[in-house]
Amino acid sequence: MHETPELWLTVLFNDHLAGLGNSILALVGIPAQTRPWANYITMELLVALLIVIIFAIAKSRLSMTAPGKLQHVLETIYEFLSEQAHENVHHDYKKYIPIAGTFFIFILFCNLIGVVPMFESPTMYHYVPAGIAMIAFLYYNIQGLKAHGGGYIKQFTGPIWWLTPLMLPIEIVSHAARPVSLTIRLFANMFAGEQMTLVFLSLTYIILPVAFMGLHVFISVIQAYVFALLTLIYVGAAISDDH
Repeated sequence: MHETPELWLTVLFNDHLAGLGNSILALVGIPAQTRPWANYITMELLVALLIVIIFAIAKSRLSMTAPGKLQHVLETIYEFLSEQAHENVHHDYKKYIPIAGTFFIFILFCNLIGVVPMFESPTMYHYVPAGIAMIAFLYYNIQGLKAHGGGYIKQFTGPIWWLTPLMLPIEIVSHAARPVSLTIRLFANMFAGEQMTLVFLSLTYIILPVAFMGLHVFISVIQAYVFALLTLIYVGAAISDDH
């Protein structure tokens, strides 16, 4: 059972690749289903394929003397994220640009694909933002452990040992709330934007939908940026010696 009607791409997957879908579900202990593919999964796969194609094209056209428009766009994104990483991570900031860039590009494409007719944003389903948020949560904690080893636990215990009983539960709750916050922020904004666009599309097909689709694009960019920025902030705090 699906909460929303299957998109045409999901129908193709369920009609022709149901066996593959159930094989994947079996790996994580989920029983076989008649229609194993959900819209948000097929949309994620499509986004991943589009990103691979775009970057393959960009790589084949790289030029130091005459860069094309696509190269200019990608270089602008890289420079912008580089500045954000430098401001929030400081030491060895360049090695954290790839994770921020991956989050930004993937989330942006997931958000924007909902503007295309007959597609929808996978980020409007809470499963997708939750999955990305958990990756970000694990990533910054792993980086904190790499930077400080066992000393990373000191960030949870406070500056004075006798404050540990008070600070430890507060810090644990604070860190646990981060993936929840990342999930709700992205999911709620994209779900609301998608529903608003659909409502106005049902009322008129000319002026208002264009305006709200423009707003959808703006929100898509902002949410991708906020997610990448918060990830860099969390990484910066985790590896900082000041903590």
